[in-house]
Amino acid sequence: MKYLLDTHIFVWWITDNDRLKENIRDKISEKNNEIFLSSASIWEIMIKSKLNKIQLPDYPGTFIKEQIALNAINILNITPEHAIETYVLPEIHKDPFDRMLIAQSKVENLTIITTDSFIKKYDVKIFC
Repeated sequence: MKYLLDTHIFVWWITDNDRLKENIRDKISEKNNEIFLSSASIWEIMIKSKLNKIQLPDYPGTFIKEQIALNAINILNITPEHAIETYVLPEIHKDPFDRMLIAQSKVENLTIITTDSFIKKYDVKIFC
């Protein structure tokens, strides 16, 4: 299966946060699964780190790149198709980063790993 990590799931994963449920840990660890992280999530982490809303143990750029490599995570870059898909999404979620993840999930047929209740209201595959 192919999964797209919501930003908070990725941060919880790389910081070994107790809020990450065991079933999600197992899903990310499963060798047969392809795990993706959106470039939008990296951008969001950098912004939130700069604003001290996310605390990482090292400079965020270095730490994120190391964790992506260490965990064999695939990067999903934003394409014009992803951006266009955000236009047709219902206005349930106002967060532009989450809207991009939803659009990417739809266009690329990925299951989003998230605990975000707003994302769960969209017509996308969810694992939580």
